Amino acid sequence: MKIMIVEDDATIRDMIWESLNKWGFETAAIVDFQDVMGRFAREEPHLVLLDINLPVFDGFYWCSEIRAVSKVPILFISSRNTPMDMIMSMNMGGDDFIQKPFRADVLIAKINALLRRTYTYMDAQTSAIEHDGILLNLKDGALYLGERKAELTKTEFVIMSLLMRQKGSIVTRTKLMRSLWEDESFVDDNTLTVNIVRLRKKLAELGREDFISTRKGQGYMIE
Repeated sequence: MKIMIVEDDATIRDMIWESLNKWGFETAAIVDFQDVMGRFAREEPHLVLLDINLPVFDGFYWCSEIRAVSKVPILFISSRNTPMDMIMSMNMGGDDFIQKPFRADVLIAKINALLRRTYTYMDAQTSAIEHDGILLNLKDGALYLGERKAELTKTEFVIMSLLMRQKGSIVTRTKLMRSLWEDESFVDDNTLTVNIVRLRKKLAELGREDFISTRKGQGYMIE
């Protein structure tokens, strides 16, 4: 999961960045506060941490701009503590609010809860992921191209699901192995390579041998 940090206080921003990285999140920290939406579009974060007091435009403005194009969860972080600010945050489309100063573990707990609520619900509403003609059925764990079907093992399904959810971005081997460990599958570097080879063979049998590309020294990508 990628978190975008929109906070102009460098000390707080760095503290949040370090905490998120310790927990295995990808991070994108804003330093150009005139290009928040441009960076948002490029990064495609899964959650936005948004301060209220910002240079150029305040957090309420950026929240409304994000809401015009996305339903991504937004967690406001602010030194303001009046009921009106909290109400305004929610009315503008925010999903939660945390007041400065805050403990890093409390922030992480709120982020995890918000991600869990948002993406568990979305997964429950989604039965398949499709990209460029290839469909991954989340119910039966199989790949489809038209009428053709390829059965996947549990490990292959986890790998394919992550790659398709992150299409357009490089997924590192470390991230893939971490996801498989979290799914209680035993995997080392060689096991991952074997499963990627098997996935490519099954995709080739469907007629899409180039669906997964390798980024040397980085990982894999579905474009």
